[in-house]
Amino acid sequence: VELNRPKKVNTFSKAMWLELKECFLALSDHPECRVIVLSGQGKHFTGGIELTSLVEMAQEAEELPDTARKARYHYKFIKYAQNGISALEECVKPVIVVTHNACVGAGVDLVTAADIRYCTQDAWFQIKEVEVGLAADVGTLQRFPKVVSNTSIARELCYTGRKFDATEAHQIGLVSKVFPDKDSALKHVLEVADDIASKSPVAVQTTKQSLVYSQSRPNEKGLEHIRLLNMSMNQGEDLPKAAMAQATKGPPPEFDNL
Repeated sequence: VELNRPKKVNTFSKAMWLELKECFLALSDHPECRVIVLSGQGKHFTGGIELTSLVEMAQEAEELPDTARKARYHYKFIKYAQNGISALEECVKPVIVVTHNACVGAGVDLVTAADIRYCTQDAWFQIKEVEVGLAADVGTLQRFPKVVSNTSIARELCYTGRKFDATEAHQIGLVSKVFPDKDSALKHVLEVADDIASKSPVAVQTTKQSLVYSQSRPNEKGLEHIRLLNMSMNQGEDLPKAAMAQATKGPPPEFDNL
């Protein structure tokens, strides 16, 4: 999957939020798809939300007659955008993202909703919302502090809107590896994707469901969740097929689509 508005720096138009949601929901249900790689076309990964979209939203809200209706309009627009980003997390297939050059605002929302994150040496990131007079409201404030290793630096970056480079992104755990350029990054990512795709889709998709469910809940809730999942999933053919291949040191088995 590619963000493909290179002439607009891959900024998020109003239509793009819906396209994101529809794309990832469709891939989540596509039995032949086992892992998704997300990157950006052109010079930058993304410049974030298209500022004209924010202006249009504000103008449309202003035309409404009272505070209650204006508030409801803003609520619905924010939820609409949140659904686009959350589709990555709700997708049962692992999502691997590769960023290069600018990853601004909504780009950070997008990255933090992915499962595995890589970037190029020229990548830089910015939680820019505070600079345009609003609190990030599409997922960064909820996910970013969980995926980085230091809540102090997470809050600093959210409060200040300071740009940070690939080295710092790697140091704080936002990305797991930095590559010299986009080509080498994509080469590695496709190797990782091939490896994941060779595994049992039952095991991989159940693993993602458990990880996503458990990250914001107490351990006992997560343990109950995986018990309920595996009491069904362990009855499929993938477990004995994979176990037999391991026990006999045979060739890696092939698994049916899910």
